[in-house]
Amino acid sequence: MLAAHAMAVDIQTVKKIAGLARIAMSDEDAARLAPELGNILGWIEQLGEVDTTGVAPMTAVIANHLRLRDDVVTDGGVRGAVLANAPQAEQGFFTVPKVIE
Repeated sequence: MLAAHAMAVDIQTVKKIAGLARIAMSDEDAARLAPELGNILGWIEQLGEVDTTGVAPMTAVIANHLRLRDDVVTDGGVRGAVLANAPQAEQGFFTVPKVIE
């Protein structure tokens, strides 16, 4: 059940938010959207009333573990073969045209 003290959102506020977001909105759309935004703010107020003491913050519902692999070179020592494909190379590096004057 929504809180009875939910924040009221008027049409002018909806139009201002739409303007800040660069969204064109008619007065009819703003009038239709105002109560919906008020309800959303009411739900947010309800979430603020929940006691989360002792609840650890989490980033996902399920536990995610980063799988690491050994960092080994598997195809090294072929610099010459790679640079053979380059249009231009100097001192073991690709040479590219200067783009900033």
